[in-house]
Amino acid sequence: MNFKKSAWFLLCLTFAMSLFLAACSGGNTAEEPAEKPEETPAEEPSGEPVQGGDLIAGSIGEPTLFNPYYSTDVPSSDIEGLIYNGLLTSDEKFEPQMDLAESVDQSEDGLTFTVKLREDVKFHDGEQMTADDVVFSYSIPLQEDYIGERGSNFESLESVTKIDDYTVEFKLNKVDVTFYPITLSYAVLPEHLLKDVPVGELGENEFNTKAPVGTGPFKFEEWKDGEYVKVVANDDYHEGRPYLDSITYKIVPDQNSLLAQLQAGDIDFMVVPGTDIETAKGFSGIKIESDLALSYTYLGFNQQQERFQDPKVRQALTHAVNRQEIVDAVMNGDGQIANVPESPLSWAYNDEVPVFEYDPEKAKSLLAEAGWEDTDGDGILDKDGEKFSFVIKTNQGNKIREDIVVVLQQQFKEIGIEATPEIVEWSAYIEQISAPNWDYDALVLGWSLSTFPDASDIFHSNQIEEGLNFVWYKNEEADKLMEKAKTTIDQDEYKELYSQIYKIIAEDQAYTFLYYPNVHRAMPENLQGYVFNAKSDFYDANKWWLAE
Repeated sequence: MNFKKSAWFLLCLTFAMSLFLAACSGGNTAEEPAEKPEETPAEEPSGEPVQGGDLIAGSIGEPTLFNPYYSTDVPSSDIEGLIYNGLLTSDEKFEPQMDLAESVDQSEDGLTFTVKLREDVKFHDGEQMTADDVVFSYSIPLQEDYIGERGSNFESLESVTKIDDYTVEFKLNKVDVTFYPITLSYAVLPEHLLKDVPVGELGENEFNTKAPVGTGPFKFEEWKDGEYVKVVANDDYHEGRPYLDSITYKIVPDQNSLLAQLQAGDIDFMVVPGTDIETAKGFSGIKIESDLALSYTYLGFNQQQERFQDPKVRQALTHAVNRQEIVDAVMNGDGQIANVPESPLSWAYNDEVPVFEYDPEKAKSLLAEAGWEDTDGDGILDKDGEKFSFVIKTNQGNKIREDIVVVLQQQFKEIGIEATPEIVEWSAYIEQISAPNWDYDALVLGWSLSTFPDASDIFHSNQIEEGLNFVWYKNEEADKLMEKAKTTIDQDEYKELYSQIYKIIAEDQAYTFLYYPNVHRAMPENLQGYVFNAKSDFYDANKWWLAE
């Protein structure tokens, strides 16, 4: 790729916040294990990769659909990463890599990207992938009747044009440093199957749930609602057939059941909560890979509701939350307190922001300044005849989050606020909190971050009604800084802009940021070819194999 100053973002460390872009298969080659002496049987198995085997991965979250232009949840992205490829992907160091693109050239003014495609790629139904498919796919969010939450990643895209069968030209209407590492990683969909579907109906089309077809290493076979999703090896994958025959994504009601199934051998692979890590380490035939996850967990408030619109109130709510106690007691210390919407893994991370420590008295004082007092002596604050009483929702089966909302209920009670936990099944939860429903008062959720630091998908006011800013946060100064950052090609300047953005978001307490979690992935002891990726559980799964 030809760059001048913009070359820095080829080496970036963490996403857009879009948040839930699927990780496609990368281009790294796993090292083959060295041959071991016979007298050391505890060492890694020797030999060449072995083809065959079925891996069963367990999850408490069920996917919603398999189309990255419309999905927003991690379970869907997990499967999409196996089925689809983008023009670009990123490796375990979050550096952009070619995927379906053979090369990408950028013009001197930064407004034109010319992409040369691989010519050896076929869709799962045997049809050749060409420039027509790329033009079709990347034009979806540009249509007026597009109904999805990924539009912000395509705002700078003026046009996408076919030059020849394997060359595509992208023209931008402004410099956008997120276009290369983020937008060009979106999946390529099959034009021949979807060209007659109106874009306004594409998000609801059965292609997304019953028959998704991509170019990825695995082919969709079956989705049995509430039970599992199964994908099978793509024999014609352009990088070579995966070693595994299939991956089954098994949906299990809760994490206790997941852990029991891991111990019993009913599942092979899962993300283990830090609270259960010592237990899982004792399971026979299991190994665990751990590190900091590219994500954070937060408490968000629906700012459509007047009581949550005052920053003083949100600051007070954060002062009322003993986040260290949550990390220590609920999570067994397996995490660190978060204060900004970016991971410590990111080169743009900066936690020199206003911090609202646990201080119930300060919380009460701020609430009093905002007009909230207990006028009738019932122990619950009120204002203009309205009780400060609300419901905190979180997803069923995630026992850490289920415990957190109970702790929050107790902590808010100490300052005169009535907070009632509500546990909701995952797919229903996502539907309730998303546009156009916004059916919640407060919620506990997490963001899986992108490989490039960009907060605009979540915090820019233009993402409120159709994007991912479902807490309805608004700040004009933050909006302007996020817009400026997108056109800033100097890394140091970009980081400085985001330092200012983080300070504003922290001062406003757009969220009560709770913690950065570690991720612990349990897998078969004989699974080879695995490379830890802080974002993707199934990174380079086409290179995984089971030693005999």
